Amino acid sequence: MKQRIFSGEIMKRLLALVLSMLLFLCPSHAAWGQEPDIAVASDMVIRSEEAKTVNAEGGPSIQAPSALLMEASTGQVIYEKDADTKRSPASITKIMTLILIFDALDSGKIKMTDEVVTSAHAKSMGGSQVFLEEGETQTVETMIKCIVIASGNDASVAMAEHIAGNEPEFVNAMNKKAQALGMKNTHFVDCCGLTDSDDHYTTAYDIALMSRELIRKYPEILNYSSVWMDTITHNTRQGSKEFGLSNTNRLIRTYEGCVGLKTGSTSKAKFCVSAVAKRKGITLIAVVMAAPDSRTRVKDASMLFDYGFAKCSLYTDENPGKLPDLKVIKGIKEKTTLTFGKTFRCLSTDGTTFDKIKKKLILPNEVKAPVKKGQKAGELVYYQENRELGRIPVIYAENVKK
Repeated sequence: MKQRIFSGEIMKRLLALVLSMLLFLCPSHAAWGQEPDIAVASDMVIRSEEAKTVNAEGGPSIQAPSALLMEASTGQVIYEKDADTKRSPASITKIMTLILIFDALDSGKIKMTDEVVTSAHAKSMGGSQVFLEEGETQTVETMIKCIVIASGNDASVAMAEHIAGNEPEFVNAMNKKAQALGMKNTHFVDCCGLTDSDDHYTTAYDIALMSRELIRKYPEILNYSSVWMDTITHNTRQGSKEFGLSNTNRLIRTYEGCVGLKTGSTSKAKFCVSAVAKRKGITLIAVVMAAPDSRTRVKDASMLFDYGFAKCSLYTDENPGKLPDLKVIKGIKEKTTLTFGKTFRCLSTDGTTFDKIKKKLILPNEVKAPVKKGQKAGELVYYQENRELGRIPVIYAENVKK
């Protein structure tokens, strides 16, 4: 990635002024390619060429060729380096596998207590594994532990077969999910990342997207990814024996606030990680790809976190106030109740603190029936020193017929 070095206080101020004007003119958009679940400050954008240059100058010195730092609740990219280059992800692949597993749990297709049978194909997996035997059964929850904590390739394949019937069908579902999440530079060949195929690739940005999906939609995953050591019991024809699981992510022990998420390494992919850390209400996702060794992987991710937590402050309005009822014309009720459609959160990445926040409620005086629950009625706009920070929708809380 090209980097420009500017000297002199005047040039730095000029660059900051130009950047702030560009950010003000650019509309915000969500990292998922759809409307975010929270409001984003109007002078922030998710990604921009200018932000890449500024981040490269003022950001951490990352040794890995590709890296990205994202704030999870807003999807705001805080730092990136060559984040769209396609690279082999190794076991980072399992993040998508876990998304589909939890999707299946969420839909009721499977349960945590279901027994999963290990096939000969699953047993044959090399690389990181928990040494499941052909015909051995483990519960879905145990398989999740094996995937998240010990990065078990055999457990990943066993779960893929349990959900989709066979691994290729499961991989098809992985690729469909990637497209749905806006992961435009991703294609999977297997469900565990063991392959050396050139057709199995993703990017640092796409990894952040799927990591964000997993931890926001299924935050319980962090209950597993934050475990350092655990045990499972193998029940086979040879009898029962305990097997220890050790987390492959050293950051959960070495970096304060780190709670996950997934590491990966092969000779082709080198050393990768998608790490998650929480401090003072802020959740950061740090992605490192193709680091030369495990020590560099940890160091780079730690530097990204340090940079992000030093730069970021997050304003969250958990109590926006009571909304008035709205007059309804020609309805079976004279008034309708209102509610807020989202929680307002605003991320600052320049060290700005949020104080003296003002709010402006924008509503019509009345509305004609019929009124549909969930439909937008108005907005609540947030300001700081006459600068708009963002807005959230006010929606109808009930249906009102004519």
